[in-house]
Amino acid sequence: MSANLVNLNTNPCKMCMPMGSVSAFYGISKSMSILHGSQGCSTYIRRHMATHYNEPVDIASSSLTEEGTVFGGTKNLLKGLENLIKLYNPEVIGVSTTCLAETIGEDVPAIIRQFKDEHPEVTATIIPVSSPGYGGSQYEGFFRALHAIVRHVPMNATPNNVVNIITGHLSAADSRALKALLDGCGLDYVLLPDLSQNLDGGHEDNYNRLPQYGTTLARIGLMAGARMTLELAPFCPEEYSPGAYLRDTYGVPLLRMNLPVGLRDADALVATLEALGGQVPATIREERARYLDAMIDAHKYNAQCRVAVFGEPDMVLGLVRASSENGAVPVVAATGSRCVSFEKVLAPDMAKATETQFSGDFDILNFADFAAIENALLARKANLMLGNSDGRRIEESHHVPLLRYGFPIHDRVGGQRTRLLFYDGSLSLMEATANAMLQFTEGSFREELLNKYFKEDTAMEAEASRIEVTESASASASAPATELTSEPVAPAAALTELAAVSAERTKSHPCFSCGACATSARLHLPIAPKCNLSCNYCLRKYDCVNESRPGVTTAVLTPTQAFDRFMAVKRDMPNLTVVGIAGPGDSLANPEETFRTLEMIRREDPNITFCMSTNGLALPEYVEDMKRVGVSHATVTINAVDPAIGAQIYKFAMYRGKRYTGETAAALLLANQMAGLRALTKAGIVCKVNTVLLKGINDGHIPQVVETARELGAVMTNIMQLIPVKGSVFENMPLVSNKELMDMRRSCEPTLKQMYHCKQCRADAVGLLGDDKSIDYRPPVAEKAPMVEESRLAVARKIRIAVASKTGMTVDQHFGQADQFYIYESDGAAASYVETRSVSRYCNGMDDCGEKAGRMAGILAAVDDCEGVLALRIGESPLKKLETRGIRVFTQYENVDKAVNDAARALCG
Repeated sequence: MSANLVNLNTNPCKMCMPMGSVSAFYGISKSMSILHGSQGCSTYIRRHMATHYNEPVDIASSSLTEEGTVFGGTKNLLKGLENLIKLYNPEVIGVSTTCLAETIGEDVPAIIRQFKDEHPEVTATIIPVSSPGYGGSQYEGFFRALHAIVRHVPMNATPNNVVNIITGHLSAADSRALKALLDGCGLDYVLLPDLSQNLDGGHEDNYNRLPQYGTTLARIGLMAGARMTLELAPFCPEEYSPGAYLRDTYGVPLLRMNLPVGLRDADALVATLEALGGQVPATIREERARYLDAMIDAHKYNAQCRVAVFGEPDMVLGLVRASSENGAVPVVAATGSRCVSFEKVLAPDMAKATETQFSGDFDILNFADFAAIENALLARKANLMLGNSDGRRIEESHHVPLLRYGFPIHDRVGGQRTRLLFYDGSLSLMEATANAMLQFTEGSFREELLNKYFKEDTAMEAEASRIEVTESASASASAPATELTSEPVAPAAALTELAAVSAERTKSHPCFSCGACATSARLHLPIAPKCNLSCNYCLRKYDCVNESRPGVTTAVLTPTQAFDRFMAVKRDMPNLTVVGIAGPGDSLANPEETFRTLEMIRREDPNITFCMSTNGLALPEYVEDMKRVGVSHATVTINAVDPAIGAQIYKFAMYRGKRYTGETAAALLLANQMAGLRALTKAGIVCKVNTVLLKGINDGHIPQVVETARELGAVMTNIMQLIPVKGSVFENMPLVSNKELMDMRRSCEPTLKQMYHCKQCRADAVGLLGDDKSIDYRPPVAEKAPMVEESRLAVARKIRIAVASKTGMTVDQHFGQADQFYIYESDGAAASYVETRSVSRYCNGMDDCGEKAGRMAGILAAVDDCEGVLALRIGESPLKKLETRGIRVFTQYENVDKAVNDAARALCG
C-alpha cells in the first residue's frame, strides 16, 4: 500500500519534539520546563496537555521575538530562567529548544553556563534538551529529555540493589499499575519517569503550582549503580536511549523489552521481575487467569475485527501483538515517527494473524500521516481503529469506530486514565474491541439479513461486481517479468571473451581498475533525472555541490549540453578515458536522452569508453541499444537476490506504466536484473555489481548476492557503505563500521574480485576518482555582465573572500554551522572559485557545545589570507575575533557570485 508521496503531511500522525520533552519532565519531582522559543510554542503544548489530562499545566517560555531571532535570544533565556526560579523555585529545570532556537543556532548549554556564573546562589539542576520540532516527533523528544536527565543529574556509581525501569510516555493510570506491580514484587527500583501523579492528581484544598511528585534527583542518582536496567521501549533510538547511556558510561546491564501489553509481553516482564528476585503477588496470577478466561469468551467476536493501529511506535507494537493474540487481525499499523526497524519488528505478528484468518495483505506505515493511514485502512477494509483522538476525522468520514489510546485524547474525558498494561489493562482492551464488534453487529444485522434474503437482485449484482473486481485485482497482481533463459553462462568463458575484447579499456577505467585511479579521468553526465525504482536509502537532491554521493548533481543536462560538457572536459583533461551515465536517476529510465547523448559523443570520439550504471529494472529491453552505441562497461546495482529482503529495501517499482510494491516489486526487479546481467555478459560487456550494505537487512545476505553475480558473469562486485540521507526512509539506519565493510569484502573476495577504491561518486563527477572537479563545470548562475560594466565595476586588485554555503550556489549558511568554506577571488566584476577548505564546526549543537577556542583558532587559520567572510548569520563572539584579525564580515542571503563581487567592491571602498 503506497503512502502519501507528496512532500507534505496531511494531518500529521504525531506531535512535536518539545511536547515529548515537556511530558518527560512532568515525571520528575519538583521540576519545571521552559521552552527556548516563541510564546506560541508553550501555549500550543499547554493547550494539548491540559485538554488531555484535565489538569493545569505550567510551561515557561523565553518568548523570542523578531529581535531575539535576529540578534540571538541569550537575554530572553537568562531573563526567563530568573523569572521561573523566582516564581516556582524548582529543583530541576528542563530547557527545551524549539524550531526557532535551533534554526538560528542558539548555544543553550553556553547560555546555561553563563546563567550559573551570574547566579551562583541558584542550586537547581538545569538540563538542556535539543528538541527542534522538525527533528522528530514527541516520541523522540520524550527520550531525548530522559537521555539528557541521566547525563546531567549527578550520579552515584556505587553498586546498589536497585533495578532501573525506564518507560516511554505512559498514561498516569498505567504508571500507577506498573508501580503497584513493582511494589508488590518487593524490588528496590527507580522508575524513570514517574508520571503516576503530577498529571492525574487528586483534589486538594491548596493548589501547588510546582509538581511535587515524580522521580526525585536522589533516586535518579542511584541509577548509575543499579544492577540492571529494564527499558520498556523497544524502538528507542540507541543514541537517545537512557539505558544505553547508563550501560556505556557506568556498565549497568541493559535489557530492552516490549511494553507489557497482551499475554506474551506481560508474561515476559513478570518472569524477568521474578528472575531478579521479585515475589510476584497472587493477585497478578489471578488477573492472568481472569484474562485467559475472558479471551475464550470474546474470541468469536474479536475474530470479526480488522483493526488499524496508529500512534507512538512502542504502543503500536503492544496493540498489534495484543490484538493478534485476541483473535483480531491487525491490517494497518502506522506511526508518525521515523522508526527504522518498525516494519521488520511488526511484520511477523501481522503476517501470522492475516495468514491464520485468510485475511489478505496488510500495511505497515512508517513516518505516516493520516492521509496515508486513511487510504490504507480503506483499502484493507478495516472496521476498527486503535489510536489517539486525531483519528476522529476518519471515524466521522467513514464510520470506522475509534477506540482511543495514547496521546492526545481531546474528545473524551479520562485520557490520562486509559489502561493498557498488564493483564487487567489488556483485558480492558480486549473487551472494548469485542464490544465494538458487537455494537456493529447489533446495529447492522437486520439490514444485512434484509439484503441477503429479500433483495436477491441487489445481492446478485453485488456478487457479480465482487467477482469482476477480484478477477481484475488478480490480473493486476501478475506483474510481467522478463523471462529468464535457462542457458548457463560459464564465468571463465565470459571472462576469456571479455579479456580479448575489452582488456585495454578495462585497464584505463578507474572504476574497474584500481591502477587507473591516479592516471585516468572519467566524466559522469547527469542527463537522466527520472527513476523507475524508489529505494529506501535514496533521496535525489539537486544543487548540492558540497555533497558527494550517488544521485546528487548541480543540474540536469540536455543531451546537447552534455555533449558540450564532454568537449570542454576533453579539452581540459587529455587523460579523459571514460564517459559514464549514472543518474541522477536511472540511465535506462531515460533511454532517449541516454542513447542520444552517447551517439553524439561516439561520432566525435570513436575510442572513448562508455559506461552505464543502472538498477536493472529496464535492462533486458535495452541490451541491444547498449551494444549499438558501443557501451563496453556496465554497473548493475543488486542489493538482494531474495524478494523478501528486497521488499525491505525498495518502496515501489514502476514498470511498463504500472506500479508494484512489496515482494512483487522486488521479485520483478530481481528477475529483470538477472536476465539483463546475463544478456550483458553474453554480449561481451564487462559488468560490475554494486551492493549497498544495509545493517540488519541484507548484511547476512550479501555473500549470496556476490555468488549470484559470479554465476551471471560479472567480473567484480562493489560492496558499498550506506550514506545516510536526511529525508530518506533509512536516514537513521545504523552504519556498518569500516572494519565490518572491509571484513565483508574480504570474505567475498574468494568468490569474486572486490572493489576497494570506490568513492561513491556524484552523478556529475569530473576528473580523477579522488579529485572531483565537477564544481568547475557547473552551469553559470547568471549572464555575464557587459565588458563596459565590468571595467566600471572592477577594482585595482583581486580580493580573497571565504563563503559559508550549504549548496555552493548561495550564501545560505550560519557561520557557526559551516564545516567548510568556499574560497573565492574577485576584482569586483567577476568572481572566480579558488578552492574549498575544511574546518571543524564552530557550533555542533547543544549536545556537544564545549570549549570553542580551539575550533575558532582552526577557522581563523583557514581564512587567514582572506579579507572578508560571507555568511547568512554570525554570532557576536566569532564576529569580534574575525574583526580583530582585520577580516570584515558580511551577512546576507544572496547568490555567491553576486555576493562575492559586492563584498570585493565594499572592501576596496
